Amino acid sequence: MLSFLWALIIGGIIGWVASMIVGRDVPGGIIGNIIAGFIGAWLGSLILGDWGPVVADFAIIPALIGAILLVFIVSLIMKSMRKSHD
Repeated sequence: MLSFLWALIIGGIIGWVASMIVGRDVPGGIIGNIIAGFIGAWLGSLILGDWGPVVADFAIIPALIGAILLVFIVSLIMKSMRKSHD
C-alpha cells in the first residue's frame, strides 16, 4: 500500500515538473499530473529504456522526458480543439 502511495506521489511530481518545463498546465490538476507522470514514465521507458536513477519503480530521466513529450502533445491537441470551437 505504501509503495502504491509513493508511486502516486512520484508520478504526480514527474507530471508537475514536466508541465512546468513545457509551460502549460495539464488538464485535471493533481490527477492530471499523476496520469501524465504514469503515462510519461511508460512512454519514456518505451522510447529510451530504463536507465538513470530509479525512484518508486520510475526511471526518473526517461519518465521526465516521456512526460514532457506527453504534456507538449496534449497541450497542442487542447490548443487545436479550442481554435476549432472558436
